[in-house]
Amino acid sequence: MPLLVAAGLFVTLVGTISAFGYRIYARPVRMYQNIGNAPAPVHSQLLIDEKKRGPSPVVEWMNQLGGLLPISPGDAALTRKDLEAAGYRSENALQIYYGLRIALCAALLVISLLFRQRITENPVLRIVLPIGSAFFGYAMPSFLLQRKISKRQENLRLSLPDALDLMVISVEAGMGLDQAIQNVSKELAITHRELSEELALVTLEMRAGKRRADALRALAARTDEPELRKLVAILIQSDRFGTGVGESLRTHSDFMRVRRRQDAEERAGKVGVKLVFPIFFFILPSMLVVAAGPGLLQVFKYLFPMMRGFGS
Repeated sequence: MPLLVAAGLFVTLVGTISAFGYRIYARPVRMYQNIGNAPAPVHSQLLIDEKKRGPSPVVEWMNQLGGLLPISPGDAALTRKDLEAAGYRSENALQIYYGLRIALCAALLVISLLFRQRITENPVLRIVLPIGSAFFGYAMPSFLLQRKISKRQENLRLSLPDALDLMVISVEAGMGLDQAIQNVSKELAITHRELSEELALVTLEMRAGKRRADALRALAARTDEPELRKLVAILIQSDRFGTGVGESLRTHSDFMRVRRRQDAEERAGKVGVKLVFPIFFFILPSMLVVAAGPGLLQVFKYLFPMMRGFGS
């Protein structure tokens, strides 16, 4: 048993170090190597490869399983909107999502039923454990989806100043707004992939015949990011009233950088308050043990026997 525990800890440590090294060192090096190359077209080759390979058997099974669940049109529309905000725009994304929820719910329910005799002897917990496991399995994909949406919105928000600078340069170089959006989507394909995908979709919608204002409004509704909504409003107003797009974008880019700096200062100001509870519950007890521990040992060793001697 100790050998198995040691082996498990060793494998966990090696896996953690490998994942950390890949995210911190390997991926940046690969990105820096690709910066000098011409950016590839967004999604074109990936979509061709996916069509050639086809869906995996697990994905196909999840798709069929999710199709068996009756879903109201309102819930389906809200869920599809969340999936689009998270970057999942496949036709079968909704069925795969619900199939994953059903499969995870059933798997955790079966595992809890198999191991509830070994986990607890309380009859109430034996009833509550399968119900809680099934509910957790059904709700966990929704929680992970919301975290994915928040992470993607943060990436979009952080990549907007760079995109605005490139758009200003493109517009002031003589390009139209449509060409500037297309150029920015190509230039940001490596560094800011999420924003590049969204701008590429805007370009495709305008090529398909949609009006520019409608395509930009669809971008704001699809991402549900407040900063993108502000940018879309600026672009639509500049296009409607004929004002200079470059100056508006430059002003908005400066505003976003000031806003990011203010947010960083606000988070830094909250650090002192957030550290109160970790210091009080984790650091202070250990400091008391180290500082007052030897004195308390001396008290227990000499003072208490002396007091018992006086009492006798």
